[in-house]
Amino acid sequence: MPYPPKAVPSRRSGLAACAVLLAALLPSLPASAANDLPPPKAGGEAMPPVEVTITAQNETPQCAPAELRLPAQSNVDLHVINQSNLQVSITAPQIFQNKNVLHHDGDVVHVASNDAYLIKANGKGEIRLRTIAAGEYTYGCTSTNRRDATFTGKLTLVDPTR
Repeated sequence: MPYPPKAVPSRRSGLAACAVLLAALLPSLPASAANDLPPPKAGGEAMPPVEVTITAQNETPQCAPAELRLPAQSNVDLHVINQSNLQVSITAPQIFQNKNVLHHDGDVVHVASNDAYLIKANGKGEIRLRTIAAGEYTYGCTSTNRRDATFTGKLTLVDPTR
């Protein structure tokens, strides 16, 4: 006479056990484990998108505005519009590093150097990012065809509480 079959846990019950374990562990992880930036401020940080437009003169990219002013250590929705027939990289110190980019979409591609985004010719895209500490920095736009002809602009990050 055969023994009754043993109860075999179903795949669903295994997943449920993993979910319970994960839920128990998550509160013990520090909030900044994935990112060393301060968390967004209470009440949200929704702000209108900031637009950067790229044109070209004599195969040299020009970015507008030449003086870009953004809140420091805040989430920013940067809309980039390339009106030129050049592929252009937009750069800024530390801002386009993976740890600071929250999302990107459209005709933009993260550059392997981790310091820039490439915008295709006549393309547009959105880059949601977390800005760094307050201060004055430079930002630039460079054509992939002429790296010697770079536009340099001023990036001012201001304390949003002032």
